[in-house]
Amino acid sequence: MDLFQAIRERYSYRGPFQGDPIPREDLRRIVEAGLLAPSGKNAQTTGFVIVDDPGLVREIGGMHPGNKALQQARALIACIIDRDPPPVYEGMDFQIEDCAAAVENMLLSITALGYGSVWVDGWLRREGRADKIGRLLGVPDSKVVRILLPVGIPTEPGARPVKMPFGERAWFNRWGG
Repeated sequence: MDLFQAIRERYSYRGPFQGDPIPREDLRRIVEAGLLAPSGKNAQTTGFVIVDDPGLVREIGGMHPGNKALQQARALIACIIDRDPPPVYEGMDFQIEDCAAAVENMLLSITALGYGSVWVDGWLRREGRADKIGRLLGVPDSKVVRILLPVGIPTEPGARPVKMPFGERAWFNRWGG
C-alpha cells in the first residue's frame, strides 16, 4: 500500500479483532517505523514495549472493559516517555511531540500491513492506569506509559470519519484564505 493510500485508509478501530496472532516480524516493522519518526533535536526520547504474550495482553485489555479493541487485541505497543524529561532545546523538551510523531508513523504502518488499531491515551492518564501497566511491563519509575496501541485484524469494517474539506482547515499564505 502506498503512503497516501495508507493515510486515506487509516482510522481509529475500536471493534473486536480476529483471533490470529500478529507475527513478530510485523510488530517489529511497525515499531521500526516509530523509531524512524522525527524527534526534537534528534533526542529520540520515546521508547517502546511490544506486548505479544497472550496472558499479558489479556490482563491489560481487561483493565478497560469499554474498549473492544483493547480487550481483544492480539498485541499491544506501549509508548514510553520520561516523567521528568530533560530539556533538549532552550529549556524545552519535546517528548509529547516525539511520541505523537512515532505513534502516527506506527498507525500508518499498522494500516499498510492490513491491521487495525486505535490511539489509547486519555484513559491511561486516569486512576493510575499508566503506572499499573508500567509496573506490569517493567517500566522504570522514571518513565511512564503515555500511549497504548492495540493491534489486530479487524473483524468488521470500520467507519472512517468524514474529514472537513481542505478549504475549511488549510489556506495558502494567510489564515482564512
